[in-house]
Amino acid sequence: MKNEEGSLNTDHIVVNMGPHHPSTHGVLRVAVTLDGETIIGLKPVMGYLHRNHDKIGERNTYLQVIPYTDRLDYFNSMSNNFGYVTTVEKLMKIQVAERAEYIRVIMAELSRIQNHLIFIGMLMNDLGTMYTPSLYAFEERELVLDIFEAVSGARMMCNYFRFGGVVRDIPDYVMQKIKDLVLERLPAKTDEMERFLNENEILVARLKGIHVLNAEDAIKYSVTGPVLRATGVPYDLRRADPYSIYDRFDFDVAVRQNGDMMDNYLIRFDEIRQSLRILEQALKQIPQGPINSQKPQYQVRVPAGEAYGRIESPKGELAFYVVSNGKPNPYRYHVRPASFVNLTAVESMCIGSKIADFVALLAMLDIVMGELDR
Repeated sequence: MKNEEGSLNTDHIVVNMGPHHPSTHGVLRVAVTLDGETIIGLKPVMGYLHRNHDKIGERNTYLQVIPYTDRLDYFNSMSNNFGYVTTVEKLMKIQVAERAEYIRVIMAELSRIQNHLIFIGMLMNDLGTMYTPSLYAFEERELVLDIFEAVSGARMMCNYFRFGGVVRDIPDYVMQKIKDLVLERLPAKTDEMERFLNENEILVARLKGIHVLNAEDAIKYSVTGPVLRATGVPYDLRRADPYSIYDRFDFDVAVRQNGDMMDNYLIRFDEIRQSLRILEQALKQIPQGPINSQKPQYQVRVPAGEAYGRIESPKGELAFYVVSNGKPNPYRYHVRPASFVNLTAVESMCIGSKIADFVALLAMLDIVMGELDR
């Protein structure tokens, strides 16, 4: 039966996307209300991976919290370490060893590159290309993880940063590996991926002109990271509120103007290139010297007070709020993860789109459930 406008009458139905893993980037359930194939309502249901991270942080000593941050965004444990130790260092009012500052930036930018490569590979998966591009991306990620393993002993849960520096130095042979990756392999492989993918007519048809967010809505929902910059807002904490030694490097804030899926996809390539620029400079400038300004210790003394520290993680603004009462454990510990805040915009992004585009739209936010549910 047709309605007055001549289109078919359809019932509104609710479809559960998730909480199975493959299409929802983790154990996320999304209740989608459909009119035919058009999304008219959407409700994300979180909590399937809730691990009580913030409360565990209040149970552990300051040092014991570091390996727990690895499990937040488990693709980027180096970045998680960075945000947390920066916050506690503010409370302790200590300097970071000069060489360690460079090592931290090197690890954080390598982390950003492999994160964006995986984003690109898994987006292809979500669009249905199944495996080949994602395996190309994972190949490069594995080479970055080889470096993480050489310096920290672990591939994913690195537990590498310490208050005042890092736990061990980069051996010479690993430094050479990093130089080879940064100066030769990664720029070439990024070009290769762009050449293979960016003008593929099916990819362009699926991404170009499909609205994600405009600048006004992105700001309204407190969205940060590549999704915000793809709407034309050049906001990057490495420039807007520089931490560590980012103010010493010459790089551009990657920004695109359209806010559609194509721009959200392409901005990841832009960011990889800027990270490579930062890494080139860091590798040239890195001085010799100690890798920690503090003596190794099992327990640190943190004076009473509160601190809020934030970094530009690959997914957006990652912040930690720590309150100390002078005892061995934090009195209050809270994480502001990019995935959790960015997900608040998902309904606005999806209403009016087709159900076929939902998985790709969700992929644009680049969420990881480890930091979303904590």
